[in-house]
Amino acid sequence: MEGRRVIGWAARDSSGHLSPYSFTLREPGPEDVVFKVLYCGMDHTDLHQMRNEIHSTNYPLVPGHEVVGQVVELGSDVKKFRVKDIVGVGCIVGSCGECLSCKSNEEQYCNNRILTYNGTDKDGRPTQGGFSSAMVVHHKFVVRIPEKLAPEQAAPLLCAGVTAYSPLKQFKGFNKALKAGILGLGGVGHLGVLIAKAMGHHVTVISSSDKKRVEALEQLGADAFLISSNTAEMEQAASSLDYILDTVPAVHPLQSYLPLLKVDGKLMLVGVAPKPLQFDSVDLILGKKTISGSLIGSMEETQEILEFWALKGLTSMVEVVKMDYSNQAFERMERNDVRYRFVLDVAGSNLE
Repeated sequence: MEGRRVIGWAARDSSGHLSPYSFTLREPGPEDVVFKVLYCGMDHTDLHQMRNEIHSTNYPLVPGHEVVGQVVELGSDVKKFRVKDIVGVGCIVGSCGECLSCKSNEEQYCNNRILTYNGTDKDGRPTQGGFSSAMVVHHKFVVRIPEKLAPEQAAPLLCAGVTAYSPLKQFKGFNKALKAGILGLGGVGHLGVLIAKAMGHHVTVISSSDKKRVEALEQLGADAFLISSNTAEMEQAASSLDYILDTVPAVHPLQSYLPLLKVDGKLMLVGVAPKPLQFDSVDLILGKKTISGSLIGSMEETQEILEFWALKGLTSMVEVVKMDYSNQAFERMERNDVRYRFVLDVAGSNLE
């Protein structure tokens, strides 16, 4: 199996245009899992990286870090999976294993984490993501997809889902109904609504326009809808929320949202804005408020969100597309024209 050749779709330059690309996977070692890719979610970060807008991009770049596959081969030391198991891989495929973050099951904060694509593998080669026919990943960074979960449903949970779940998990099992705000209703935001509702919280979706009101309330089951540009509505909602999950990946005025929080309220950032955000320190001081950040989630939390999804019988809203539609899909994602996550049917596509 000398240098397993695979076909992926790669961006060659900062235009971000994807086209077929043939490359070789690294030799699997005793702790590796080799799997055939079935589905892969499409994330906003993919777009940023394909265009070299965050982290300097190494081209050719094969994106994709919401990967669901079927195991075809296992290293001799891998005991927790079997051939034919359905598995998932999220945003990272390696870490140092020695630092405090790794030892406390927060490997996503390891300074030497290896990103699923546009990272550098242990053998010095660039990592390539799930827009490809197969992958080789260390077993520690592979999760099991519960049998009750359809593979295309599981894909968005591996980045978007765990990104919302990790900061929300602290509010699990509260004995009072918390008032939640979800800011931005994209891939991460729609999953945030479903998770917060499944945890029993009262959920308000905060959006810049009225466009998504019906789907927020009727399809996702949110309790309230707040338009951030409507000053009267925003003033009426002042001091009403225990927390806000801020999923907006663009520059936006934090000082508009901080007044919505109760005393001790938390604004949790998970959307990466390309430029610095601003806020007024008085807004924090007068309400003992916190602004915090959270990066994806740990491997443990990734497995947890999958189990949680299966247990609660939740459904992610996805639009499944073939690989030859991927460039149009990214164009549509930029226009917010997706409800709410594109998932590539990699195994069902002609990759050549």
